[in-house]
Amino acid sequence: MYRKHFGLTRLPFTKELAVEDLFASASSQEIAVRLGHLLEMRGIGLVTGEVGSGKTTSARRVVASLHTGRHRVFYVQLTTGNVMDLFKSIAWEMGLPTERSRAALHHRIRGEVQRLCQEPRLRPLLIVDEAQHLRPDVLEDLRLLTNYEMDSQNRLCLLLVGQVELRRRLAMAVHEPLNQRIVVRYHVTGLTRDETPAYLAHQLKLAGTEQPVFEPAAVEAIFQATNGLPRRVNLLAHHALLAAALGKSRTVSADHVQAALPEIA
Repeated sequence: MYRKHFGLTRLPFTKELAVEDLFASASSQEIAVRLGHLLEMRGIGLVTGEVGSGKTTSARRVVASLHTGRHRVFYVQLTTGNVMDLFKSIAWEMGLPTERSRAALHHRIRGEVQRLCQEPRLRPLLIVDEAQHLRPDVLEDLRLLTNYEMDSQNRLCLLLVGQVELRRRLAMAVHEPLNQRIVVRYHVTGLTRDETPAYLAHQLKLAGTEQPVFEPAAVEAIFQATNGLPRRVNLLAHHALLAAALGKSRTVSADHVQAALPEIA
């Protein structure tokens, strides 16, 4: 209901954005550089962050920048099952028939990786999202999936994306073989205090207005309540706009933000 009140052409705080419309935060630019290095090395990378910090969005930005004639990206997010469940998800992404045997499925996936590297000379990238749910044996089998030519060749680039607990788990002794092979690590921190007003203005501009809608005190209240986590910023800003529209105010004040806080609790 606040679209008409503020003269917006669409809802401003939605995840349905084209890659080129994503806000270029310092964190997203840093992760782009690091993942670019990971792709050159064709190693194993780890991206962690709090819930709603923009981990997957940052990875999507990087993937969108890749040349399709050089890279082939496979994305899986079903991480709550066993090894066969994950291997079947990977095989489906690669367009491979699934096997009944774990060893046969492992062999097919490795064979496809080698084919991509040798025939079309592509660089395969496997992104495993929500990786904090992966069981210890699944993590170990993923590591073995990157072993080529008696562990002397880097052919499959593996990126694990997950919540903070994943970093803690990989530091355990049982995962030392995998932990030693991680060549790029990055922890997504979300928006800084200085970036928050620019982010809000950016989203509103995409929705059709360049008018200052959020008062400085409201911006500070949003940052303090969300710690700069983009998903929480979006949700709180959405409800604050609604509160302002219900109060027939043309700007969002700190009081409107406070009134919206119960909606994100």
